[in-house]
Amino acid sequence: MEILFALLTIIGLSMLEIVSSVDNAVINADVLTNMSKRARRWFLTWGILFAVFIVRGLLPFIIVYLLNPGLGFTGIISATFSGDPMIVRAIEASAPPLLVGGGTFLIFLFFNWLFMQSKHYGLRGERYIHTKGIWFYAVVSILLCIIVWFSIHINPLMAFGAVVGSTAFFITHGFKQNAEQKEREMLDNIHMSDWSKIMYLEVIDTTFSIDGVLGAFAFTLFVPLILIGNGIGAIVVRQITMSNIENVKKYKYLKNGAMYSVGILGVIMILESFGAHLPSWLSPIITIIIIGYFFWKSKRELDQQTNVVKNKNSISVKQYKE
Repeated sequence: MEILFALLTIIGLSMLEIVSSVDNAVINADVLTNMSKRARRWFLTWGILFAVFIVRGLLPFIIVYLLNPGLGFTGIISATFSGDPMIVRAIEASAPPLLVGGGTFLIFLFFNWLFMQSKHYGLRGERYIHTKGIWFYAVVSILLCIIVWFSIHINPLMAFGAVVGSTAFFITHGFKQNAEQKEREMLDNIHMSDWSKIMYLEVIDTTFSIDGVLGAFAFTLFVPLILIGNGIGAIVVRQITMSNIENVKKYKYLKNGAMYSVGILGVIMILESFGAHLPSWLSPIITIIIIGYFFWKSKRELDQQTNVVKNKNSISVKQYKE
């Protein structure tokens, strides 16, 4: 059962990392097309090492360390891989502030997408909610008040964690909004150096990676599994960036799958922070099902569009022959 849980966790983490990073991959691909071959090769080689080992590798340890500073940063790293029971108990004891903070971040991320962002409407109600975008700020503000109110009676650190999660959302959201504008400027600016573009891409990649790292704690508190799952996803995204990004963009509901997964993972994290005992397989199974559904929905619509084009072409050929 432990091996099955580990496999499900790695698969779920990888899938979530891949589909939630599609926007990041699109930005990378657009910018890389205007860079020299040498710079592209450098980014795709060393950029992978930075994205996997520096950002997604160190960030989970940094989060755990901030909650357990007494254990020491190197001590947490060495003890985590050795499976030290003391470290496991310490991480579990400090989990509620982490879970409620990460859950708040993910729920804010979901509601921002649902209310504010342009999207392909995959489910009924999405179009209507999108027209009421101004309600996003009211919804998340009331939600934060509720979470803090109940948290403060259990553990003041949980209340602080929720506030930190909301703060982290608005900071990273600002970076992401600025990314689109800067991307257009870089595409139009032929005088910007390749190294400046690479540094920009690394900063954006770091910002996007925060979603996946925080969401990973909804799957497991065992950091090595997070490293493997997110690492595999990051490598796949890098390969997609250069080889298949246009094909991936055709699957237009993948973003929907990522965001609904993020929203549910956020709810799971908050419930667990308040002491709910949910089965360990719930997060990966839900993620796999949701993303799988929206992938199937995207593929079905893509196939229908392909068939329509083929039928039109065959009719045109037939009329031409006549």
